[in-house]
Amino acid sequence: MHIAITGASGFCGAHLARTAVSLGLDVTCHGRRPGPAGHHLSWDATAHDPDFTGADLVVHCAAAVADLPAGHPAEAHQRTVNVTGTERVLRAAAGRPVVHVSSASVYDPRTSAAALTENHPTAAGHLNSYGRTKAAADRLALAAGAVVLRPRAVYGPGDPHLLPQLLDRVRHRLLPVPGGDVPLSLTAVANLTDACLSALGLTGSAPWPPGAYNIADAAPYRRDEALRHILTAHRRPARIAHLPAPLVRLVARTTLVPGLTPYTVDLLTRGVVLDLTCARAQGWRPAHSLTDYRP
Repeated sequence: MHIAITGASGFCGAHLARTAVSLGLDVTCHGRRPGPAGHHLSWDATAHDPDFTGADLVVHCAAAVADLPAGHPAEAHQRTVNVTGTERVLRAAAGRPVVHVSSASVYDPRTSAAALTENHPTAAGHLNSYGRTKAAADRLALAAGAVVLRPRAVYGPGDPHLLPQLLDRVRHRLLPVPGGDVPLSLTAVANLTDACLSALGLTGSAPWPPGAYNIADAAPYRRDEALRHILTAHRRPARIAHLPAPLVRLVARTTLVPGLTPYTVDLLTRGVVLDLTCARAQGWRPAHSLTDYRP
């Protein structure tokens, strides 16, 4: 079985490529840089369609994940990678089964729902260009009949985004966090990898029907407990200091504090729990959690 993986030099794609090779699959990694395993085939999402010759299955992980506000000079590039790049992948797939790795950032954040299902609106309300462009790509993939996975806050060894930004905030053994404790769904990269393989029918179950599926760890975490676990895992002793959320939101909107944006504030202050019913109905069970996490 030959699987084509885009973005295999990135965080999620690299984990998928290594796992797929360990299972004996023939893997081709499509991207500007080689993946950690399998064969490399050069592909620039901004320039041309990928060459999936010989591939039986396709997983589209490639994305530009920067947290960009509206009007940022790099927003056009992010749209080209996330939206036009997805168009290129879907066209090149030419009827092959496709798993598109989307994001829970596609969901409209203006909600008080106890748990978000896949029917939650995705057309508006996004706090950055990443959410807007991933939502547009998500719609393209669904229209093309792909399996669309929507993980939230993916973490794990080699994470270049979420955890490094968090750890950079520790000062004098204090970790300042906006707002009070809230429940959060998080996604171990190993769970996302398992979902990709399961959706393709490579783990003993049938391939998943086309459509959207939330992907996360089995149960939500309390935010502060999760933060303490991460600090302990990284041997960074620190006390969590709660800051007034309205003040932090105001600062995020009106200043250029590095890494502090409306999106990052929302990520930490709004309780978001994903409903996993659809993925569980396909027989998928998230087997990994923060208790397994090691840097």
